[in-house]
Amino acid sequence: MTTTTTPPSTTGGPGSGTAISGEARYAELAARFRPVFRRIAEGTLDRERSRTLPFEQVAWLKESGFTTLRVPARFGGDPVSHEHLFRLLIELAEADSNVSHLLRSHFSFVETAALQSPEFQDRWFPRIAAGQIFGNAATERAGNALGTTRTTLHREDGTWYLTGEKYYTTGSIFADWVVVMASTHGVEGRQYALVAADHPRVTIVDDWDGFGQPLTGTGTALFDRVPVETGDILQRKVSSTMEPAFFQLVLLAVLAGIGRAALRDAGSLVSARTRTFNTGSGGLFRDDAQIQEHVGLLASKVYAAEAIVTAAARDLDAAVDPSLGLSPEDAFLRAELAVQQAHVAVPPLILAATGELFDVTGASSVSTEKALDRHWRNARTVATHNPAIFKARSVGDYFINGTIPTGLNSIGDAVPHSTTTGGTP
Repeated sequence: MTTTTTPPSTTGGPGSGTAISGEARYAELAARFRPVFRRIAEGTLDRERSRTLPFEQVAWLKESGFTTLRVPARFGGDPVSHEHLFRLLIELAEADSNVSHLLRSHFSFVETAALQSPEFQDRWFPRIAAGQIFGNAATERAGNALGTTRTTLHREDGTWYLTGEKYYTTGSIFADWVVVMASTHGVEGRQYALVAADHPRVTIVDDWDGFGQPLTGTGTALFDRVPVETGDILQRKVSSTMEPAFFQLVLLAVLAGIGRAALRDAGSLVSARTRTFNTGSGGLFRDDAQIQEHVGLLASKVYAAEAIVTAAARDLDAAVDPSLGLSPEDAFLRAELAVQQAHVAVPPLILAATGELFDVTGASSVSTEKALDRHWRNARTVATHNPAIFKARSVGDYFINGTIPTGLNSIGDAVPHSTTTGGTP
């Protein structure tokens, strides 16, 4: 089994060794990918109403090179900064929040791969650079104690086998490879096992029943004695890496993109509306000062949320900036604390904005044909992934007592009468 190590320091991408920053660089990236984002946005409403999974749209992103962002340049990737990646994910989420969300595990694996040995990188980075996508199978619905998993790896006649059932496997139905969290008898902690998504002993089911983010493939995955090569098993270690912070910040970028979509629709609805109420000014909504103010307040919430996500992404860049010389512990703290504070602040802003969208329209806005409720449903779903109340407590504990925050790295059944506040790494 391979053990993760401290990531190579760079603001340009994992292992790139080149600082790539600046607004001109972002303008260049945005110009490259916005045509793809617009193409994705064109069918978002129809896919939502028909529950059509965005396989085609994911393929467009692969073809454009979007999934190679932050792959080191020596492997043919495009090593952009964290800030630029998360800003692009916000724009993609505005086009379709499902598509941005389902790539969360893929980009997380790109970060994880950068922590591994040169041999591991030589094996996996060329596959990512070639367009292969990675999905996630970490969480189980019930039965696993916090810090453990019922999915197991065991060795038989010199071969490792993976067996278990997962849920919340976001992105895996679109993926070429699945990163599966498992436990091994006699080995402390948990492991990652990489298995081919199309292996005959792997079954991935689109049975996600949440009322939001319905097209992310967040359902069940079954692993029936899937053989795994020894070099494709990683010992999970997160105490000195930014993995939890990165994983959570993707969700916040998705939320910010949902807010932008709600603002876009609010502006379009008000601009086109000709009907009004006798209790208002009697004029067109687009000329009504109160309606203008309300849209302005909605826009300001969305702007604040996006600014917070961008600021947190800059902290991730700072955490791996070699010129700052941060220790692994200080880098972890800078990234984790930034994202935890963002996690407390962003969801209320976007949940408010997606609800207030309906305050600048009439009853026609609740038509299921418009599906405007998807913005709130999607935002509410994303916001439930990691309860903000725990993040607020963690942040408060740090500023009061200096307690180092614990990143989210485990979900499972609680131990009765336990005083544990975080998962076992």
